[in-house]
Amino acid sequence: MHPVEDHGAPGSGGSRSAAGWLVLLALAGLAAFLLARPILTGPVAGLPAVAQSSSPYTVHRPAGGVRGGGIVNVDTELGYRGTLAAGTGIILDRDGLVLTNNHVIQGATALKATDTRTGRTFPAHVVGYDRSNDVAVIRLSGAKGAGLRPAAFGDSGKVSEGDAVTAKGNAGGKGGAPKIAQGRVTALEQTVIARDDSDGSSERLSGLIETDAAIRPGDSGGPLFNASGEVVGMDTAASAGFKMAKKGKGRGFAIPINRALGIAEQIRQGHGGAKIHIGRTAMLGVQVRPVDAGRTGSGGQSADGGQSGGQGGGQGGGAEVASTLPDTPADRLDVPTGAVITALDGEPVDSPNTLTDLLLRHHPGDRVALTYRMPGGQPVTQQITLASGPPQ
Repeated sequence: MHPVEDHGAPGSGGSRSAAGWLVLLALAGLAAFLLARPILTGPVAGLPAVAQSSSPYTVHRPAGGVRGGGIVNVDTELGYRGTLAAGTGIILDRDGLVLTNNHVIQGATALKATDTRTGRTFPAHVVGYDRSNDVAVIRLSGAKGAGLRPAAFGDSGKVSEGDAVTAKGNAGGKGGAPKIAQGRVTALEQTVIARDDSDGSSERLSGLIETDAAIRPGDSGGPLFNASGEVVGMDTAASAGFKMAKKGKGRGFAIPINRALGIAEQIRQGHGGAKIHIGRTAMLGVQVRPVDAGRTGSGGQSADGGQSGGQGGGQGGGAEVASTLPDTPADRLDVPTGAVITALDGEPVDSPNTLTDLLLRHHPGDRVALTYRMPGGQPVTQQITLASGPPQ
């Protein structure tokens, strides 16, 4: 995803706050995703030279796809951050179902997508997403009968090192016709770490296709085609400093399309689970951060630091409230700044990421028990009704 300057919004020009509005949780990693997703940890040596075709889900390949086509430009409004961003999507069917990266729609309060073939723009909404695999499915409103042409999909299990590939997408977030980047598959089954330099948070992505094609910010969610024009991967990340690298020296990464289509089929069928969230996202309305290891609360309790701090919701762990979003459930219950959330509906919270995972098990309108430590150390449990917020 690529940041787009919004002259009418505060903080325009793609800037991001270090903490970030975590309406559902801490939006850990959002800033890096918007800027390109730099890679910290490289591939693991000694991996197989042929992609693995196995998938935990049934792979559904839409019939009648267009080779080398089926692309939309995705534009998002991040209302809680006062900025805009852009990415790419792959058309799955003629009725407006589109595959993209989760980080493209993460934090979006409004979505629209433009068919790069016809130039027609459609409002869109999120059908579901899988944060751990960086996969999301959106639906374009009013697209049925509008002449959408889905992409042609290949088998990522047949991809080999050295294969010629072509990446197409909304590079630079400028819209218009897809930008083209050609290259070859340089490695398979790769594991990388994408980090948000603004707050040090990171995400591990594994089983990726590596290519020397010049994948750039804005290409996220776009197709990686084989020599026959079939989609074999979904672009997701580019290496740090890629824009400054000489041609052929950078590294880009794509999610094997077998995996992405399998997850998309689960979402299409409405089958949620521990990793897959279906429908609208529940919102608590807090901006949270890891408990500071070097800070001791006024009640004399030691704070356990790290993104995965202390155990269970005990005295040392949790997610510290940095602030609350106006007119949200947490704001209406007067959850104070400095409070440390330690449990949600009886489930322990030991970090901001855990809070997000627990919230994703719920939906707007659910009533849950929120447990937190006051700045003075006393425990509080309140019943709270979750609101509707942006996807995580």
